[in-house]
Amino acid sequence: MQALYDFLDVDSAVEFWWVMFGLSGQLLFMSRFIVQWIASERVGKSVMPIAFWYFSISGGIVLFCYAVYRQDPVFILGQSMGLIIYLRNLWLIRSERKRDVAG
Repeated sequence: MQALYDFLDVDSAVEFWWVMFGLSGQLLFMSRFIVQWIASERVGKSVMPIAFWYFSISGGIVLFCYAVYRQDPVFILGQSMGLIIYLRNLWLIRSERKRDVAG
């Protein structure tokens, strides 16, 4: 286990689990691009599936929490701005769907 701690440059089990948490957020965040790529390939044009925004929010929340733990103001600011944008896009999609159902 010490070799893994050394590789990840962590000093304790708590720090190790925070790094694992941060890495899981990064994997969620990266998954959104795979989802978008597959959806676009299926229809032969660039599309943005709703799952893209859910992966963005999930990964963004985890990365924001990790950034707060690390006390990194640049990382915190970057993730917080992204979360606002992702939530707004989901709100716009929801509003559009409501209009389509009503109209």
